[in-house]
Amino acid sequence: MEPYTPAAIDARYHFAREVAQAAANRAYGFYQQRNQLEVEHKDQDMQNVVSIADRDVEALVRDLIEQRFPADDFLGEESGGSEKNARCIWVVDPIDGTSCFLNGLHNWCVAIGVIIDGEPVIGVVYDPNHREMFHACTGQGAWVNDAPLQVHSGEDVQAGVMGVGTSQRVAAGTFVPFISKLLDEGGMFIRNGSGALMTAWVAAGRLIGYYEPHMNIWDCLPGIVLVREAGGVTNDFLANHGLLNGNPVLMSNKILYPQLDAMIIQPLS
Repeated sequence: MEPYTPAAIDARYHFAREVAQAAANRAYGFYQQRNQLEVEHKDQDMQNVVSIADRDVEALVRDLIEQRFPADDFLGEESGGSEKNARCIWVVDPIDGTSCFLNGLHNWCVAIGVIIDGEPVIGVVYDPNHREMFHACTGQGAWVNDAPLQVHSGEDVQAGVMGVGTSQRVAAGTFVPFISKLLDEGGMFIRNGSGALMTAWVAAGRLIGYYEPHMNIWDCLPGIVLVREAGGVTNDFLANHGLLNGNPVLMSNKILYPQLDAMIIQPLS
């Protein structure tokens, strides 16, 4: 099996940015009319919401990708997968941070990632409220718009702010001990409601790291590529069927990673 050519990867990288821009424009139009949107709750979870905006934006993204790369697979948060068994899979969260989106908070984004031959290769996180497009492709570095990114250089948890996330999918006892240890060692944390956006901030050096005991692939795939290309490290998210079942996520610079990993009840490495 021949590897994908650089030209084939670059074509998808450029197109991912174009699609993210189109999706963000569509989503922002809904955001300006958010009080008129009908809201539903997923799986009887009052914290897990979806609106017509999520579905409409994902349909737009899916249509654009299928027109340009019809042989590629697609996996979206709202519509699931196309199951073509392709070597290239587009993974999409049309609006990550839907609760923030619906409540007029600026912490939401469009997240698009691409897996090629089982490896995360392309990541794009677009924040339309601040007109920031975080993007990366393996071997090409990480960027926000046209500026290069580098992870935080801190050597202990007191050097900056840690990003964290959690959900009703995991018990509080899985998450709270990490926060307790972080605070005991002089660290501090934020949770802004969009895991994809916070992982992009790790790549940008705005946060020293990010931890969440369980994430779905569409929330973290772009950030994994961004952080690695910005000089950081992450756990192997795709291990143990992470593509379909999700996994914990931990990312930071190379010095902080083992310190943070040791704070987790079941270390990831």
